[in-house]
Parts: sequence; structure tokens; C-alpha cells
Amino acid sequence: MIKERKIFKKLLSEAAKEKVSVVLGPRQTGKTTALKFIHEALMGRSKASGVFLDLDIYSNFEKVSTYENALATFKLAGYNPQSSKKFYVFFDEFQRYKDLSIIIKNIYDHHKNIKVYATGSSSLAIKYKIQESLAGRKIITHLYPLDFEEFLRFKGREDLVEQAKNAPVLSGENLFAATKELFTGLEEFIIFGGYPEAILSDKKQAKIEVLKSIFDLYVKKELVEYLKLDKILEVKKLIQYLAVNNAQKIKYQNIAQIAGLSQKTVKVYIELLKETFLVAEVKPFFTNKNKELVKVPKVYFLDSGVANFFINNFNGFELRKDAPFLFENYVLAELIKGGIETDTIKFWQDKNQTEIDFIIDAKETLTAIEVKFKQSLASDDLSAFKIFERDYFGARCFLVNLSSQKTFKKIKTLLPYKAARIILSSGA
Repeated sequence: MIKERKIFKKLLSEAAKEKVSVVLGPRQTGKTTALKFIHEALMGRSKASGVFLDLDIYSNFEKVSTYENALATFKLAGYNPQSSKKFYVFFDEFQRYKDLSIIIKNIYDHHKNIKVYATGSSSLAIKYKIQESLAGRKIITHLYPLDFEEFLRFKGREDLVEQAKNAPVLSGENLFAATKELFTGLEEFIIFGGYPEAILSDKKQAKIEVLKSIFDLYVKKELVEYLKLDKILEVKKLIQYLAVNNAQKIKYQNIAQIAGLSQKTVKVYIELLKETFLVAEVKPFFTNKNKELVKVPKVYFLDSGVANFFINNFNGFELRKDAPFLFENYVLAELIKGGIETDTIKFWQDKNQTEIDFIIDAKETLTAIEVKFKQSLASDDLSAFKIFERDYFGARCFLVNLSSQKTFKKIKTLLPYKAARIILSSGA
């Protein structure tokens, strides 16, 4: 039985839209499962017809390797060019073949009764190819590893899903004990991450083996086959450096020395890691946008289980000095999974080193988010907001923490379980 993800309904709602529905995301996050879900749902409708092609199998690509081959394949599966009914085409892992986007363009342009769904693990090459050939013809949806709510559902913990749903109604400063069971679930989620197969594995070692197989495949398929990287050992050192320094500022010079790469190559490789959905880069916030381009960024992993895999540390929070950084990474990942564009998320620091973890620079009103891995807040934990507001009056201010949920003047403290959704619904 397919376990449903949040984006399934969105993808299903696009069935009547002419535009090509493209699902991009890391390997092993469930893109094929999503495509199969949509396929089964649509084929279950009265007299619907279509074809599903797994393009990891070369013989399937041959069937659609040219526009003429594709039409012949569709007709064999029941496609009628004169029919008013939609014919559904599903391309799984279409990024394997760079010319396929041109074929999809021709299908879109000449056959309005064909609806195309396609999935791919993004890379710079395929991203730009899509932009060029499918400009104005596509709807892109990103499928990331599971968010916390989906994690709980995959674990069969509907009781905790309900608790998380109700957590926003709590108010007070000593809520940790009442939400301890949720926190325990959150700890497991942060330690092992949101890859479905790892979540569904019962034992710790089995989860680790799943993560190993996922990233062995990542190296083989993404780095070697698609991106043609030949310095794999150096790239692994780079990733390990980023994992050790997860959620912290990075210096390209330090990475270059450790990984044995030039600074220019380090920047290129980090860009590739971003495009294959391994990491997200958060730049400092300035009203002068030129400064953001030259200042030192922070790098986060889109899945904290990945970071833990690359440093081989799956201990619980009580044994982790980096627990605050993992918690901060969780908040960022939930914001991105909730729909915030990565490029709109920044961090702020003034000349006195006063810092706010995240500034969402998406609309006219800024949203400032501080993350504290603490059960008890002090007045100093709110001080950065006051300094920030001197220059950016009117910003929405949120402090995500483990125990407090109330409003201090204009600053809202939030429990972590639904914090991203509350922040996003506030207009961020």
C-alpha cells in the first residue's frame, strides 16, 4: 500500500491542466511512488488511458527517443489524437536523457489532449534544459524527504499527529513536559532524517544501512554518471566538512585545504550539491544585495539524517554537542518543505556579532526567526530581535524553542512541532 504524501493531492489536482507537471527532488524520497500514485488514481477513473515509462530502463527510453517513436508508443497504449479525453503520460527519471525535454515540448505544443507528468533528480544541466525547452509550459513541484508530520504518519503515530495538530493552542512557558512524547518523536526524526525507507526500517543499524545505500547510489548516479565528477574522494571530504559544520558559516579556503580542491572548484561543487538537493545555502541579509554575494554563507543539509550519516554520528541529543545546530537545521528544512523558496531565506548579523538565524526576505514585510534549543528562555534570548527592529521596524518575529509558546510584545515564541506552518500562514 502506498503511503500518501502531502503533495499527492496537489499533483492529482493538476491532471486537467495542460502544462507539464514536473516533480524534482533527491533520489529515494518517493518521486517514483508519487508518480505511481497519480498513475493509479487517474487510471482508476472511467475510460482513462495512459502509459508509464521507467526511464532507468533503456528500452523504455527507446520507445520515446524521438517524437515519432513517442507517438507510436502512445497510440499502442490507446492514445487517440482526435479524442477529447486526456491521455496521461508518465516519465520517471526523465533527466537521464537531455533531449527528452525537447520531445516533451513537442508533445505539449502539438497534442493538447496529452497530459505529461515527469520526475527527475535535478542537476544544473537538466535544470537549464527544462528552463529553455519548457519555458511557460511546466509546473514544477519539489519533493523533499518527509517533513515531521509525514514522518509521524509513516511511523503509524496518528496519536502524535493529533498532538502536533493541537500543539499551537497551548500557551505558557513550561510546556516541555506536556509535549515530551512529541519531542521524543522529533528527536528520532532529526537523528535519522526523513527518507521513507530509513523511517520504515525498525532498527538503528538497518536505518544506517539504508542511508548508506541511498548515498552510495547518490554518488554513483548523480555525481559520477550525470555530473561526470571525477574527484569523488575530494567531494566526499567536502561533504563531510559541511556535515561537521552543519548550520554554521563556511569558509571556502578552509574547505579547499581540507578537500584538496581549489576555492573555485569548491564553490562549483557546493552549487552542484545544492542542485541535487543535498544542501541549502543561506546567505547573510543585507539591503544592499551586492554584499550578500561576497559575504560568508551558512550551509545546511535538507535532511539532518544525511548530515549525521556523513559524520557517522547517530547518538541522541544528550550526547550531541551539535544538537542546537541540528535543531536549527530542522527548522530551516521544515520551512523549505513548507514551500519557502531557499533563495529568500537569509541570516542576519550586525557588526557587534548579534545574530538572527533566519530572515525570510520574500515580501514587503520581513520575517525574523530565531531558533533556541532550550527548555527555558531568558530575556537575552529576545534581545537580537530588538536590535534588528531598530533598522527593520515592523518585521514579524518568531522564536522557536522547546517549551514556550506565547507572545512577548511583538515576539511570538513557538513550539517546534507546527512552527513552520504557523510562520508560513502568518504571511512569510
